[in-house]
Amino acid sequence: MKQVNEVGEGAQPFDIWSPETLRIDQSFLSVGAAKKLLTTVPVRKPNKQDFVRVHPNGDYRLTAGLIELKDNRETFLVLPGVVKELSESEFFLATLFFSINRQKVVSVWPVKLPSADGKINDWHQSALEAAERAMTNWIRLAANMSLGAYEISEAIAHYGEPEWPEHSFMDILKIAFKNRVIETSEHLVIQQLRGLA
Repeated sequence: MKQVNEVGEGAQPFDIWSPETLRIDQSFLSVGAAKKLLTTVPVRKPNKQDFVRVHPNGDYRLTAGLIELKDNRETFLVLPGVVKELSESEFFLATLFFSINRQKVVSVWPVKLPSADGKINDWHQSALEAAERAMTNWIRLAANMSLGAYEISEAIAHYGEPEWPEHSFMDILKIAFKNRVIETSEHLVIQQLRGLA
């Protein structure tokens, strides 16, 4: 049953259940009614289904100490003064790269560095090669257990250059590691690793 709304005298009634009445002109969506804020930046390697780019500017990468809690899927940034107090089994060094996927989701991608004994791990080496290649090309990273390393695929399609947010890398890191910075060896995470909490 059609619902017809009455209008003023002399005007034509209209049917609210007609396509013309319900169709929304989407051009208003492109008008900036609001500015999207960057409030969450995940710390993780790229999803195996995502094509990603890495910021090519050297100011957007940093070597840092990290602790990864596998059970919670959380990564903590460890300040240099605290790193000196930790054993090699308690933390790892990684280069933090600023990356973005095709859906414009930005993330901090930690790529582990060789251990103190200088042994090069094929997983870490292939991840580093992928990050370097992603500075100029859209790449996808997938683990290959038989190979014992990551396989790197380059996009065939031309996706154009990424739209990087207007934030400094320090601002990105503040967002990525909010509430997850270890400033002292008394931090609860370290106490848990040592069986003291």
